[in-house]
Amino acid sequence: MGNTPHELVDEFPANADDLHRLKAENPHFARLADEYHDINRQIHRAETRVEPMSDEYEETLRKRRLQLKDEIAAILRDS
Repeated sequence: MGNTPHELVDEFPANADDLHRLKAENPHFARLADEYHDINRQIHRAETRVEPMSDEYEETLRKRRLQLKDEIAAILRDS
C-alpha cells in the first residue's frame, strides 16, 4: 500500500484541461470531483498515519474512490 496521493490530474493526465473545464461547467462533475478529492485526502491521511482509521473504513473509502474514479472517467470519455 503506497502513500502517494491519487489526484485526479495524476490519474487522468491527458485530460487535465477537460477536468478543469468540467469542474467549472458541470455541477454534477464538480460534486464528483470534490467528493473524490475529500475521500482521497482521507485515505492519504490514513496511509501516512496522520489520521489512522480502521482497516474496514479505509477499505470502504477506497471502494468509493474507485466508484467515483470510474464515474469521472465515463464523463471524461463522453465529453
